[in-house]
Amino acid sequence: MRAIDETLAARLRAETTTLCRLWRLGRADGVVFGFTDHDRDLAVDGVTYQASGALAADALERIRDGADFSEVESALSSEGLDAEALSAGAWDGATVEAFVYDWTGASDPLSLFSGRLGAVRRGALGFTAQIVGPQAALDAPFGRVFQRFCDAEFGDARCGADAAAYTAQAVVSRVLDPRRFEATGLEGFASRFFTRGRIGALYVVAQRRDAAASIIETDTPHGLSVGDTIAIVAGCDKRHETCVGKFDNARNFRGFPHMPGNDALIAGVDRTQPLDGGSRWRR
Repeated sequence: MRAIDETLAARLRAETTTLCRLWRLGRADGVVFGFTDHDRDLAVDGVTYQASGALAADALERIRDGADFSEVESALSSEGLDAEALSAGAWDGATVEAFVYDWTGASDPLSLFSGRLGAVRRGALGFTAQIVGPQAALDAPFGRVFQRFCDAEFGDARCGADAAAYTAQAVVSRVLDPRRFEATGLEGFASRFFTRGRIGALYVVAQRRDAAASIIETDTPHGLSVGDTIAIVAGCDKRHETCVGKFDNARNFRGFPHMPGNDALIAGVDRTQPLDGGSRWRR
């Protein structure tokens, strides 16, 4: 049973309370930020908790109800939650602690939850962060996943492809909306050659040729202006056919393209095929 300070316990039993929630976030580089749902900033144990409403309390309730993870959405109201740091993954894996606190200072904060942040994504109006509970570590995969698609990232050490050789320079010629723009300089490439590729930290959702320009769509607001020069990396859909035909990199393919599917598993005995347990690929 959790031990609760008598003063705080009395506050919890009272008809009116002076309680608020505190959120403490600690990045891997040692930077610490605090947030509270109180109507003013609070200084507690050397941390200033900003009254920004930066995190939603209902996410904590969902985790305490037994979920392994939840998601919270927030406005980018803190100077520390800048777009570049979010895009660079500076907040991925940060520790997160939640407390209930008597804002009069009559008692110490009571810990409610301790976990970590999963991937943090920046949107048009704020960010979405996954809060991972302690039990989530039990669901972490170990070893290889047997699947038809490659599980390497294009250009990494396991992939082995030279990403620089499949990177092109283009110039933004027209901004269509926060996530779409036109670019010139990609005339020698087919439509969708750069779909699923990257422009720095931006993920390319789609790319298609339109007359003399290419229309490019990104997963998050691109922040580009007319005349900007971009370096765009070719996209990879993780299929064996793409690895062979587009990148000539079959020897480094990290999937299992010839793995029998459901049809093979439920098929009956075929008397025309040898039943010696040998490879199905040689037939």
